[in-house]
Amino acid sequence: MRIVVALGGNALQRRGEAMTAENQRSNVRVAAEQLAAVTSMGHSLVMCHGNGPQVGLLGLQNEAYSRHVDSKVTPYPLDVLGAQTEGMIGYMIEQELGNVLPFDVPMATILTQVEVDAADPAFGNPSKFVGPVYSKDEAEKLALVNGWTVKPDGKYYRRVVASPIPRRIFELRPIKWLIEKGVVVIAAGGGGIPTMYDSTGRLLSGVEAVIDKDLASGLLAREVEADMFVIATDVTAVYSGWGTPEACAVQRAHPDELDKQGFAAGSMGPKVLAACEFARKTGKPAVIGALADIEKIVRGEAGTTVSTAKPGIDWY
Repeated sequence: MRIVVALGGNALQRRGEAMTAENQRSNVRVAAEQLAAVTSMGHSLVMCHGNGPQVGLLGLQNEAYSRHVDSKVTPYPLDVLGAQTEGMIGYMIEQELGNVLPFDVPMATILTQVEVDAADPAFGNPSKFVGPVYSKDEAEKLALVNGWTVKPDGKYYRRVVASPIPRRIFELRPIKWLIEKGVVVIAAGGGGIPTMYDSTGRLLSGVEAVIDKDLASGLLAREVEADMFVIATDVTAVYSGWGTPEACAVQRAHPDELDKQGFAAGSMGPKVLAACEFARKTGKPAVIGALADIEKIVRGEAGTTVSTAKPGIDWY
């Protein structure tokens, strides 16, 4: 089978952990063991990954540099930070995966640009929190100076940017060529680098936006005609009533049933949406589960399977 695995940013950077290179590498090592098991089963593997915590750290470093070294230095825009993290995380995944796979298994990380639409409603209502928290006064001053949009996040304020729908993956042809040659491909990291054409339709440039990693991974999975789409996160399954005494794990569900559940936009919502979209458009299964369970997920022994094969919903 051809399997696309989306590794969540929080799966690679566990909640509460210090954001050190060694901690990230340790988590990548766990992922590598699982992914190596998938390839050892004879499956073709394509990987995507999140980058939220990593982009946040780079943003803080850029801001600290601009404040303390030279006030004229402008922090790098989000598209450039996204490109940086694609290289950084791809490097770690390649190295750790190479340490557990046979030496002759080829791997490649593809810097991936993803097109978004200037008319996407997301640009009129930025909603994706990025960067550090500020007091209300500080946030409003920064917004005025930098042209940001800021919104309350709990008792603090943070910058928000648009999270437009991914429309096209520019590097799709070389990604397909590599897959056909048996290469383990890492692509569309962090949802890809958000890019947009100008009004002439000829000049492409980066955009101050964040593309949802799960939606971009789902688009990639459909475009490369994957047989299975796996979304690996830091929970074992999709739960109805998460955080309540009535919480119950979903074993298998038709997309129509998951539509009725109402998952939070900031957490499980995009994952469920991406899984449902893949299942509906391809007729093939998408599975949401834990990073440490990827091998079991591929075997059909763990996670929440989203499938149009039969109606209804089954619980664990």
